[in-house]
Amino acid sequence: MDESRLKSIGLFESLSRDGSRAVAQHADEVDVNEGAELVRQGEFAYEFFVIEEGGAEVLRDGERIAELGTGDFLGEMGIVSQAVRNATVRMTSSGTVIVMTSQDFRAMQRSNPAVASQIEAAVEERCQALAG
Repeated sequence: MDESRLKSIGLFESLSRDGSRAVAQHADEVDVNEGAELVRQGEFAYEFFVIEEGGAEVLRDGERIAELGTGDFLGEMGIVSQAVRNATVRMTSSGTVIVMTSQDFRAMQRSNPAVASQIEAAVEERCQALAG
C-alpha cells in the first residue's frame, strides 16, 4: 500500500515516515462494494480495518447502532486480543479499506514496536472514549 496515503487518516497522521512505511508494509488496501460485510457478529476477530473511503453501518443483533465513515476504524480488538465480533459492519457505499491482520500486527510489533505501541495507544484512547 502507498505509505503517503496513510498520512490523510487520523489514526496514522502522527506516525513518522518510518512508521508510515512500517504500517504500509504490513497492511493491505482493499476496494469493497456497497453491501459488503467487513465483519460479522459472532465470528472470531482476526483483522483490523480503517475506512479510507466510503461509509458503513454497524449492526448489533440486526439493529443499526452506528454509522462509520472515512477515517473510522473497526475490529481493533481483533489485533489486540482474540475476541469474538460484537457487531456486523456492512458497507453502505463502495469504498476502500485498509486491512491489517492480527498476524501482520504481531510482525510489526516485533519489527517496529514503537509504531505498534502508537497504534495500540490510539485504539485504547478510542475504547476509553466510547466507554465513558
